[in-house]
Amino acid sequence: MSSENRTAGSGRLLTGLAWAVLLLGLWLWGREITDGSESGSSAPTTGDVAAVGRPPGVALPAAHKPLKPAKPQRVDVPSIGVTAPVVARGLDTQGAIEPPPYETPHTVGWYGNGIEPGAPGTALFVGHVDTETKPAVFYGLSAAKPGERIRVTRADGTIAVFTIDDVQVFKRDRFDAQKAYGPRDKSRAELRLITCGGAFDRKTRGYTANVVVSAYLTGVAEPRAG
Repeated sequence: MSSENRTAGSGRLLTGLAWAVLLLGLWLWGREITDGSESGSSAPTTGDVAAVGRPPGVALPAAHKPLKPAKPQRVDVPSIGVTAPVVARGLDTQGAIEPPPYETPHTVGWYGNGIEPGAPGTALFVGHVDTETKPAVFYGLSAAKPGERIRVTRADGTIAVFTIDDVQVFKRDRFDAQKAYGPRDKSRAELRLITCGGAFDRKTRGYTANVVVSAYLTGVAEPRAG
């Protein structure tokens, strides 16, 4: 992303992400699941949904049985260099998830009124792609690949290990909330990592797409000693 685009003006950090999570809030409201009962940089886009896809020959592991609920504390995506604290966020008065604060662009927001990662359903994490001057926590999210791991440290001391099975870029004008946020398999514990994607539109002061990384629980690890 060019330096000219990166200094496009005030409010850039919020606008693109707020658009995606506004749709999330409306989708949750429409499906009446806000009680938790169910649940930058980007790849080029073509058509309504562009998938980075699953490379031929990539074998994905079997799903691990869901865990008891526990709140997330940290998320690590080693393949793209992400290690970040996780904070619970709610919905604002307009139905959008409150994104991580401006002052902490390397913090990931978890929809705290929804599914806890590792429990049955789809847990939702959001993060900024950049600020007005530098990359933020999910700047490299679109470079994630199927088969790579996501580790979520939970409040009960366990580490829920998820395997990425899909990376997609959803265009703003043809957004499908069910495909972006809905469960792929209701029997699994699933995870979504979401950030801005596509180009930065100076007119609307927002991004033209959203990157959505989908993953599912494939293991549990104990914290490393020391």
